[in-house]
Amino acid sequence: MGCGSCSSGGGCSSGSQTTSGKAPAGCQNNGSCMTSGCNKLDVYDWLSDMDLPSNYKPFNIVEVRFKGSRKDFYVNTDNLYLEMGEMVAVEPNTGGYDIGHVSLTGELVRLQLKKNNITPEAVVKKIYRKASETDIQKYNAAKDLEWETMHRARNLALELGLSMKISDVDYQGDKTKATFYYTAEGRVDFRELIKRMAEAFRIRIEMRQIGMRQEASRLGGIGSCGRELCCSTWLTDFKTVSTSAARYQNLSLNTLKLAGQCGKLKCCLNYELDSYMDALRDIPTNVDRLETESGTAYLQKTDIFKKIMWYSYPGVENWIPLDVKRVREYAEMNKGGRKAQDLTVAYVPKEVEKPVSYDYENVVGQDSLTRLDEKNRKKKRKKAKNKKDTGADSRSAEPKKVEAKKAEPKDNNKSAATKDDNGGAASNNSKPKKRFNRNRNRNRNKSQEGSNSSAEG
Repeated sequence: MGCGSCSSGGGCSSGSQTTSGKAPAGCQNNGSCMTSGCNKLDVYDWLSDMDLPSNYKPFNIVEVRFKGSRKDFYVNTDNLYLEMGEMVAVEPNTGGYDIGHVSLTGELVRLQLKKNNITPEAVVKKIYRKASETDIQKYNAAKDLEWETMHRARNLALELGLSMKISDVDYQGDKTKATFYYTAEGRVDFRELIKRMAEAFRIRIEMRQIGMRQEASRLGGIGSCGRELCCSTWLTDFKTVSTSAARYQNLSLNTLKLAGQCGKLKCCLNYELDSYMDALRDIPTNVDRLETESGTAYLQKTDIFKKIMWYSYPGVENWIPLDVKRVREYAEMNKGGRKAQDLTVAYVPKEVEKPVSYDYENVVGQDSLTRLDEKNRKKKRKKAKNKKDTGADSRSAEPKKVEAKKAEPKDNNKSAATKDDNGGAASNNSKPKKRFNRNRNRNRNKSQEGSNSSAEG
């Protein structure tokens, strides 16, 4: 997610190195900069632009958010003017003070208390003051130690052979206490681990076991849908998800596809479950087979929203679609001991082709990426056609010209020969005529010499 108002460019990151060796741009707070640019578990104050009554007394309870998805409510006893995203020093569960960001103020806090089943009288922790420059420096120094502390704690747990996974560390704002969040399948005896960590870090230690979903919420990540995890961005309560939710939606019971990054069933399986449950009210769920004149047809697939059920005969590859009403009629016939007609001649719903409607306004008129290729193809076809037509005409005309050229010298030679025989003068076209006449005179001379030699002999 990009950080829109920290003016540091890029997106919020946790300081991880990129392939270029440089840390990515961003506010470096991994979605907890409270600038409303990361949108990590933010609450939109839709009452902020409304004019309040003149005698209105502001609600004195404020919601404060800390690292990860941890939120808590505090009483603003000094009536400080607080805005969303402002850092404040608050009262912790133990001694010292903690630093957090104001996430919600005003009347919406009253609704959040009602949602979490908390009465305003039950909120006793207070807001001390607005965070000073010294408080912020100490807070940043404490946060810089979290990554190194977590890895050292993991090494200590491995040395002791404890079956637990330390997933995150949260330092208190005054740098006097650290809370270690871990996941484990059962109970873990970490008394020796706490002793070693207290000696190594010189701070007060608190161990808190969390579930797999809480771990995914704190760490964040990208889901199989390509978006950030719901639990780390907006989902605040975790409802139970069962495999029946996948059955109602006709999903394959493949745990690898249905499980999220936490290893549990995906929370999004419950999002569309109500729509499927409403649609399933009109579909008979106990008609797995139909007795027909051609044999027994078995249910293969059900299109819940189109209300079409697909049946097939044993050994036949084609599936036969039937409307829900027709299936009920056949089921009633089977209950009465009668067999239905062959399903191949039954009613088959016709799918009406709907016109394509775009979700956007096509202003430029460039829907197809191959629109230019189509124009070029048409031009090439047109040029090829014209070239073919002109080539055919030239081929049909060429033989005539050749024949005319061949015929011309024959006629000229004949005319020249007749003129020579008649004793006429030669024409201006002397080259072909001279050659022809020379050959003719040579033949005459040879014939005369032959006749003379025969006469002498």
